[in-house]
Amino acid sequence: MLPASASVLVLVLLQAPAEPVPPATDCTDMQRHDLSRAPAADVEVCVSPGLSTNFHFDAPVAVDVQDDVRFEELLRARQLLTLMPPPDMTPGERIRLTVRFEEGPARQRATFLLVGHRGRATRQVEVYHDRRTRESFLQEIDQERAKSQQLREQVQQLRALLNQSSGLMGILRSSVLGEKGILARESIRLLDEQHSDDALFLNRVVTYRSNNSVALEVWLKNSGVEPWSVAGASLVNTTGERLEGVRFGQVGPIPPGETMRVFVEADAASGVPRGEVTLRLWSEDGRSITLPKVTFPRLEDSGEAGRHGLPTR
Repeated sequence: MLPASASVLVLVLLQAPAEPVPPATDCTDMQRHDLSRAPAADVEVCVSPGLSTNFHFDAPVAVDVQDDVRFEELLRARQLLTLMPPPDMTPGERIRLTVRFEEGPARQRATFLLVGHRGRATRQVEVYHDRRTRESFLQEIDQERAKSQQLREQVQQLRALLNQSSGLMGILRSSVLGEKGILARESIRLLDEQHSDDALFLNRVVTYRSNNSVALEVWLKNSGVEPWSVAGASLVNTTGERLEGVRFGQVGPIPPGETMRVFVEADAASGVPRGEVTLRLWSEDGRSITLPKVTFPRLEDSGEAGRHGLPTR
């Protein structure tokens, strides 16, 4: 039986954000390049299968596109190029696009790299071989002002949402807390079931269930000589199916010789998962620990919430 403080602690765990995802390469909606000030050689442009990108030039050009036969759409005009990249273009793949202006004594050239992304693409690329016009700069200023206003509105919305989601009110609004509260169960017998070949040892594990998710609070001892940080987690049932929406976190790396907690949470409706699951945690360097026969409290169990410090209605 767990004290009330343990159940209150898991409220914070279940409301905590998932592990931060490393930011992707920035894909702006519009790019402008002035060749009279600096060459536009090897400039990267975001493209995505199924999304079109337009190149607009201030003078007639000749365009050479690498592997042009692969493209789903490639429309050339004297001062305009519209393209839709190959359907099989993979994220990170690069395709070279070379532009040669037909006017001017220098016959300026520019090279762009079309970089594959998933669902994100630059809508328009404007290329100037001569000095940009005053109207072009004014248009860019207006667009930046509109973008700044949109960002300010988004910040205000996020601040309002943050104020509403803090404390117990936020937990109640999220529907995480059901009529039976959050159920908790300490699993002592699992200590003999762990499998680790990398000097990681399980000292304690508590499983939790809320209205729409399950979670684990795992105490791990690092008996190795290097700090240990979780880089991945999986929860798999006896039929080989993985629980969806797995996220994980910890306060900080576990120093050698010390014990610290690792948190794991997954999406789960009432009655899911059915039966036992296997938890696996691993780090970037491959050190891992596996814990089979994990079970979670069931919302169907009457009276569980009252015993764990969260009253029922």
